[in-house]
Formats: sequence, C-alpha cells, structure tokens
Amino acid sequence: MLKVFADRGGTFTDVVAVTNNQEIIDRLATYPQRFLIVPLPNKEWIIVHKLLSENPEQYPDAAIQGIRDILGIPKNQPIPTEEIEVVKMGTTVATNALLERKGDRVALLITQGFKDALRIGYQNRPDIFARHIILPTMLYEQVIEVEERYDAHGQELIPVNIQQVRQDLAAAYDQGILSCAIVFMHSDRYHAHEQQVALLAQEIGFTQISVSHQVSPLMKLVSRGDTTVVDAYLTPILRRYVNQVSGQLPGVRLMFMKSDGGLVAAAKFQGKDSILSGPAGGIVGAVQSCKRGGFESIITFDMGGTSTDVAHFHGEYERQLDSEIAGIRMRVPVLAINTIAAGGGSILAFDGSSYRVGPESAGSNPGPACYRRGGKLTVTDANVLLGKIHPQYFPAVFGMDGNLPLDREIVVDKFAELAVNTGNHHTPEQAASGFIAIAVENMANAIKKISLQRGYDVTEYVLCCFGGAGGQVACLLADNLGMKRIFLHPYAGVLSAYGMGLADVRTIREAGVEEVLSQGLVSRLQVLMQGLEEEEGKEFKTQKNTEGSAEVRGGLIGENTLEVMRKVSLKYAGTNSVLGVDFDLNWQQMRDKFEVEHKLRYGFIQLEKAVIVESISVELIQKMDTPEEPFVCRSRSLLELPKPVEIVRMFTADKWHDTPVYQREDLQPGDRIQGTAIIVEKISTIVVEPNWEARLTELNHLVLQRQN
Repeated sequence: MLKVFADRGGTFTDVVAVTNNQEIIDRLATYPQRFLIVPLPNKEWIIVHKLLSENPEQYPDAAIQGIRDILGIPKNQPIPTEEIEVVKMGTTVATNALLERKGDRVALLITQGFKDALRIGYQNRPDIFARHIILPTMLYEQVIEVEERYDAHGQELIPVNIQQVRQDLAAAYDQGILSCAIVFMHSDRYHAHEQQVALLAQEIGFTQISVSHQVSPLMKLVSRGDTTVVDAYLTPILRRYVNQVSGQLPGVRLMFMKSDGGLVAAAKFQGKDSILSGPAGGIVGAVQSCKRGGFESIITFDMGGTSTDVAHFHGEYERQLDSEIAGIRMRVPVLAINTIAAGGGSILAFDGSSYRVGPESAGSNPGPACYRRGGKLTVTDANVLLGKIHPQYFPAVFGMDGNLPLDREIVVDKFAELAVNTGNHHTPEQAASGFIAIAVENMANAIKKISLQRGYDVTEYVLCCFGGAGGQVACLLADNLGMKRIFLHPYAGVLSAYGMGLADVRTIREAGVEEVLSQGLVSRLQVLMQGLEEEEGKEFKTQKNTEGSAEVRGGLIGENTLEVMRKVSLKYAGTNSVLGVDFDLNWQQMRDKFEVEHKLRYGFIQLEKAVIVESISVELIQKMDTPEEPFVCRSRSLLELPKPVEIVRMFTADKWHDTPVYQREDLQPGDRIQGTAIIVEKISTIVVEPNWEARLTELNHLVLQRQN
C-alpha cells in the first residue's frame, strides 16, 4: 500500500510517499536522480519526489503527476487506486485565487443600512503617512440589503421580509451569481434570520451558501462578514479542485491540511480554512521533527521558491484569530505564520541607486535565469554564481523538455552585465553577495517580528531550516540573529509535504462570550465548552460514517487517543489586544496567566482593569499513524573522516574559498564537518559557512553549531 503526502507550492510541488511495495522501490531505484529512497523499519520505504508546480507541456496537475511517476502510470491510463491507502495534501489553489482575485462571483446579503460596512471596515491605515489610500478590491460583486434586525439581546425588531429577499436573490441568480454570503447584525448569537435566508438561497439554487454564524460565530460584524465573504468566494474554486483530484483517485481517502495545522476530510475542506494550507504543513513538519530531535524551543524558517514563512514554537502551536492576507481580513484560527516575499525565485534588480530583492517572483515558469526559460536573475541565480549551488548536484528537470541541468553560463553573463550597469565598481560576485545580504536581512526582520518584538530571546532557540532554498542561507541568517544552532531534517527540502504525514486530524470550535472574567463565569464557560466539544464529537463521527472503512486504511489511531484542548481569549476592558490562555477552573489562575503573557508581549499590566473573556475555543485532536524515523548506524571508525566528492570554489565572507562537497548519504552519525563546506542532497543544498560545524545524529538529523 502507498501513503502519499503532497504540498503544491508556488514553484515546486513536493511529494513524499510511504510504501511497503518492493516492486515500486526496485523500479524507482533505477532513477536515482529523480527519486530519493530511504528505508524505514518494518520493511517500509520513504520516497521523495520533487517536480515543477507548473509544467503545462508535461502535465495538468503536479500532485497527480507525482503519484503517477511513483506508481509508473502513463498519463493516459487510470491510476490503480486500490494500491493507495491515503493522500494528504496542502494546496495553494485558494491562496492563488485570492491573490489574483480569481474566485467565484459573490452576492453579499447584509442587514439593511449596513451596505458599505465591509468597505468602510475599521478605518485602519496600513501606511499611516500615505496621502493616497488605495483600498483593496472587495470580493463581493453585489450587495443585497435585507430588511431584518435583532437587537443585541436577541429581541426581534424587524422580521425578515421574505418576499423581497426571494426576489433579490432570484435576480442575482439570474445574473449568473451562484455563491452568496449571508451576514446579519448580532447573528453570531441569534441565528434564526440567517437560517431563513439560507433556506431561500438553497431553494433558488445557489451552489455555495456561506452563513456567518457557521463560518465565524464571533462578535464584530466586519470581521465576521469579511470571513464569510472569503469563504463564499473561495470554496467553489476549492471544491472544483478537490473534485478534480478525487476524480483521478476514486475511492481513495483524501485529506487536506487546514490553516490551523490540522487535517480534514476533503468533503469538509472550506475556503476559509485553506489560505495557509501549504505553509501550515511546513510548521507541523518542522515542529514534530524538531521534537523528535530533542528541541522544544523552535524558530521555523521555510524558504521556498516564491516566499519565506517563519513561525515561533515554544511548547504549543501558536495561532492567531485575526489576520489579513492579500488585503482581506479574516477571523478564523490560523497558525501564526509571518510570510514575506523573499524566496529562491525572488527577482533581483538595480533601480539606479540601490539593489532590490523581490517582492516579484519568477515562479516556476519562467523561473530563475538558470532554469533555461528566459527568466530574470533571482536569489537562486546569485547562489549559482557564488558557487553555493552547482548544476551537477541539482535535478536535471529544466528546459522545454524537462531534462537539462541548470544553466550557469547565462547566470555569469547576466551578473557581469548587471555589475557593469550599476557603475559602482563591484565585481559580479560582490553584487551577488550584496543581493543575498539584502534577502537575509529581510528574512531576519521577519523572524524578529515574531520573536524579539514579542519578548522572546531568539538566541536560546534552534533555527529549524527547511524548504528547497533554506539550507543555502541558514548560517547567514543565524549569524544575523545571533542564533547558535540550526536543525536540518533529511527531508528538509520537502518538509511541508512530510508535515502532512506527521499531522493529526483537528477541529476547532469557537463561541463568543464578552463577559467579565469571574469565578461565577467559570461554570458557564464549562457548560459552553462541553456543548462545543459535543458538536465536534458529532463531526468526527459524521466523517467516520461517510468514509467507512477508509478511516482504518487512512491510519487513524483509536478513539482513546482523542485529545481535548480548551482555551479562553482574554483582554483588558476597553482594549482589543486579545491573548489566549488555557482554561482553568480557577478564574484567578487564568488572569495571572494572561497578565504574565501581557507583560511579556507589551511590557506592562493594568491591575486596576477588569479582564474580559472575549471568546472560548475547544480543539479536538485525533491522532494519526505517522512515519517513523529510522536510526542510522555507524559502520566506520570515528577516526575515519568523511571524504568529499570534490573540491569546488565558493565565494563567501568577501573572498573565494576552496570548499569540499559532501554527499549527505555518505555521512554517518558522529561525523563533524567544519565550514566552509557544502553538503548536497537530492532535494536541497546545505551551505556550512565559516565558523560553523555540522554534526550528524543517529536519527540522520544535521545539527549545525556556531563555533564562536
């Protein structure tokens, strides 16, 4: 049987598979340049495969093509689904649709008198000194004002004008709008009017009906409305993609990664939960693999081809409720990930006075200049010029036929031309180093935002570095931040995909409260949380009944492993700065935890102010069977040093170095490699800078330690 974990990124799609089929392994072993094969205990193997996300001449969908490549199935033949146990995926389909504004047409139904509420928003100024404010494009095409109203205490002031709503909905439907978002005042607590209108929309024939009290059952009309519109805008796109994938894999248990770091059955995957689908897999993979390596305080650093994602972990996943992505506000739990437009594909430019890195990306088509598709110079090209990437150790998947190595000559020519055009007497190597320094500074600032600016001493953390481009700049980034240890998993180049296989099934339910924290409130919070827990339990059972025996084949562990996490979101009265703490039967304990966190985050506490419980949440976690990590045995003497495969020239610290190149698979536990050095893998390249030492552990983890 085959388990498949896939992450479709902006440049590359990564596929990690686990199998016990010897025939598959024997066949793939004849293509050592395309597939990485790692033996596991119990006669299983891990297969790692990497391919371009967009390669229209070769295939329509990269994830499906990855499965075909592993099984050896031509594109004109159906996939033998009986050989596949489960497929777990992260996807950028919804993210790209949001960024490019290519979602479905949406009609917004909102309480009469609030037609422009979402356009007005909260009057935040993203650039406080800008005289000309450019507002983001709204996702809804049409607004229908509904004659209805509840007051804040649940008293019906105006009943729904059913006849008028039916007429307005029918008119929108006749115009070809098939998706609607229903957002009424106070409907986070009083749902009847939204339910009435949702039934009308269903009768008329709307194919996507997003209702605010189900999508985001919390206070604040604007945040709740924005989230509901996002869901209505993206879910149809997502549903079509899910149907496309499941159509190629009939009968296979298909799961997707949500933005909160949990897996969900494909049928339950919604637009609001999909924005950070791929990056969330990377966070899970980084945290779980670091914990296996003995690290608990972690800064995750995922540098891909298009962007870089960073996150903070200290004992539990950090989530944020309010977020803004591509100019759109959302109020759903998502992993606290800071993303910047700096990746291997970030385009390098000289604007006449200074170097610039990004935010534009070359993507996978045309890609960097060295990809042989006529692309512009990028961060990847800079590393090629500096000798940190060598074509002979990179997959030969480039050119129109997808079978050529990286083109170093075009990189040399373009950097020579750039150095002349800048007119500042820099050599091409110095220009490339300058661009890398700018990219590293941008990434360091992103990490400071989630660590130093929130009171955490980053020097005590390990930098978990992954993504296809991460190992090339890991030491430079750690130097910039004063960090002393770097963790690199053997699947670091595809850790987002591997993270899909390490993730659990999670559901999170929330409820608004908005009451003063007191001992008397605690018992009511308990009742509310019990109700949320029962709702989540029913959802788990619904998924199990829907998928039948696939639940067992998919690797879920028994009911006794169901975990429950209860959280309360607290804030000082009169403020909007919300912090989450664990629920406790003692209200004073919760206040104390809140004030410790408030002091750490903001530097002060306000003892004279009441603490408000804004909302509560209950998270149910169903553990899944995950791949093991094998121990690696040493077969040669500790006195026998690893042998480099060759010596190459690498430019770093403003000079050229004769640098040994080591194959990762040649290293054994206990081996230590002094920088400068390059460690090459089939899926990534690791650069060991001066004053750094790399050490291999028994779990095949590389730990880099600064020497001074």
